[in-house]
Amino acid sequence: MAEKIRVIVAEDFKLLCDDLCEYINEQSDMQVVGAAQSKAEVVKLAESTECDIILMDIEMETACSGIEAAEMILDQSPDQKLIFLTAHETDDMILTAMATGAVDYVVKGRSYDEILNHVRAAYNGKPMMEANIQQKIIHEYSRLRQSEHSLLFFIHNISQLTAAERDLIKLLLQDKSTREIAKIRSVEQVTVKTQIKSLLRKFHCRRTKEIVTLINELNIGHLF
Repeated sequence: MAEKIRVIVAEDFKLLCDDLCEYINEQSDMQVVGAAQSKAEVVKLAESTECDIILMDIEMETACSGIEAAEMILDQSPDQKLIFLTAHETDDMILTAMATGAVDYVVKGRSYDEILNHVRAAYNGKPMMEANIQQKIIHEYSRLRQSEHSLLFFIHNISQLTAAERDLIKLLLQDKSTREIAKIRSVEQVTVKTQIKSLLRKFHCRRTKEIVTLINELNIGHLF
């Protein structure tokens, strides 16, 4: 007889936890080897009990207890397969949760059969992450890649700036106007405008606000 998939369930709503555990134990190919209702309980259980899959609720004693527990568990056992089972499906929550190293994310409301199919797929090394969850993660990956390219572009151009241009950017980051910059630097406004045009060409921007926005988004203001 094939070995059963060993599952730990972390769910703070006891009735739901008991019901899910009972359904899992009715399956011919899996069994519950432990149940927990808090972050501390599931972390301790994961340390002391061999299991194949952890089904982790996110909101237990706090809104992010499950994520904190997952970080602790996966820090100690990076190969542990963990599936989040939660009512939360905001972009931030999904991305934060999946950043822990979990293999799947299932939104509550699915039938137990659907949930257990996710368990089986993860156990077999082929997580069946739902399309909308995949799309959010892929979108974030693309955004980060784009940010990386923008950062490299900016760093390259920053290295080509003159001292005067770096000083000009510093003042623009302080939201100074052309008139104020001219006064601070004791030059004519036309000189400042000429320097600004040079900056816009170097950074492929049309307005100084675009430069300021990009620098703030890339969090590199400290370079000036």
